[in-house]
Amino acid sequence: MQFTIDHADLAAAVGYAARTLPSRPPVPVLAGLLLDATGGESLRVRAFDYEVSADTTVPTTVTTPGRALVPGRLLADITATLRGAVHLDLDATRLTLRAGSARFTLPLLPLEEYPTLPEPGAITGTLPALAFAEAVSQVACAVSREEALPALTGVSLRHDHEAGTLTLSATDRYRYAVRTVPWKDAPLPDTSALVPGRALLDAVKAVADDATVDLALPKRGGLFALRGGQHTTTIRALDGELPKYASLFPTEFAHTATVEIAALKAAVQRVALVSPKKDGPVRLTFTGDGTLVLESGSGDGAQALDAVDTALNGDGLTIAFNPAFLLDGLGALTAESVDFGFTSSTKPAVLRGHGSDDQTLRYLLMPIRQTD
Repeated sequence: MQFTIDHADLAAAVGYAARTLPSRPPVPVLAGLLLDATGGESLRVRAFDYEVSADTTVPTTVTTPGRALVPGRLLADITATLRGAVHLDLDATRLTLRAGSARFTLPLLPLEEYPTLPEPGAITGTLPALAFAEAVSQVACAVSREEALPALTGVSLRHDHEAGTLTLSATDRYRYAVRTVPWKDAPLPDTSALVPGRALLDAVKAVADDATVDLALPKRGGLFALRGGQHTTTIRALDGELPKYASLFPTEFAHTATVEIAALKAAVQRVALVSPKKDGPVRLTFTGDGTLVLESGSGDGAQALDAVDTALNGDGLTIAFNPAFLLDGLGALTAESVDFGFTSSTKPAVLRGHGSDDQTLRYLLMPIRQTD
């Protein structure tokens, strides 16, 4: 194998595929990237860890076609430093990279031991790439990090054929994020898939600058596929389902309030500094005089108090939240102000962008009960 490639194209392709490499590969060959220069004037770079695969193609000047399996993270580190045209030469046991005065020689991994990579199933619909990437990033803030509950580490993708929508949702039991996007050109019946959240977030970041993305929603436990202009990612879907969210979101509120997001985020970050615990509550008191008072700390320890403007409908109330969870929700909203909806100080609150509808992000947040 022998080919020449622009350093930026090589670095982008290798960097994309290397994100899929497992930190602790179950077998040594899964630490490798598969370089395939047998498809004409292009280089195909692929990675696989039995759960997620990455596949990308970039233009290349191929002198001698061939394939090689090389240590992936090392190759990614090297290609990120190169400039100009990169020349790659393969002999029986080594791969040599040359760019300018720099020269690297890498060992090969046994190509014959590398598993067969999965191929994505039939594409079931197309979405604007930026809109889909935004929706995934908005709900991903609520994905659980508890591996003991695998279903909660996923993002649910549910297609409603009659409504022509795709609804994304995620929860860790303490908050629930839901976002709906139009998907009218998907010729499939109502279906849903539960896709590992972290892998999905990484995949959409790689294609966010493309015009559109193609999706393949699998049956339960099958392969979810995401294909952009150059990149294709497959992710094995999770078994199980998320808790039903429709009955969790209240439709009527005893209190509503609107607050500027930037001012509220800054105030939450300030008062949370004195909390003796990382997840110590921040208390929010909405008053009838147009002031939201934020407090943290208690007893003989450090205490903090701050205030921001608010527009309140209904009686005043005091409610407490985990500050990190509150900041996640505020950060996921794209509006300048947040609308809070409360039924009581002990029931979940609903956050959404000011003036938004049910198809934009809805963020349900459990309060922290306060003891006297």
